[in-house]
Amino acid sequence: MTTPSGYTIQRLSVFGEAFEDVDTYGAKRPRPEYLRQLLAGETFIALAAVERSKVIGGLAAYELRKFEQERSEIYIYDLAVAAAHRRRGVATALIRELQRVGAERGAYVIFVQADPPDAPAIALYSKLGVREDVLHFDVPVPSPTSRA
Repeated sequence: MTTPSGYTIQRLSVFGEAFEDVDTYGAKRPRPEYLRQLLAGETFIALAAVERSKVIGGLAAYELRKFEQERSEIYIYDLAVAAAHRRRGVATALIRELQRVGAERGAYVIFVQADPPDAPAIALYSKLGVREDVLHFDVPVPSPTSRA
């Protein structure tokens, strides 16, 4: 799909395959207008690693502007590399590019969550940054019908 501003959007099925969660990343794809708005926004960052016109890796991140100082943080929401291309520096290259983008935007840090069973991700992030152990909580948002 091509947006009016000339950007080409490739659907990164590599995320669903890498996370073994094809349904989440493929079953209910966003409408083109939603994607255009997301990509036109200032806070969403999408990077793709491409080899011979095929997407082999991707990174989705969000810039979070801080209120206490005029600076921002960047959160890596998803990072995936196709199985056949892992352990070849693709993920590191994506993060290095994100560091460059972050520096341009005035960010002071990039942070990412890694779950304990994901040893390769933990090894990658340990190589690139400082580990901080935290707890993560998902707080559900009530549906509009349950609020009535």
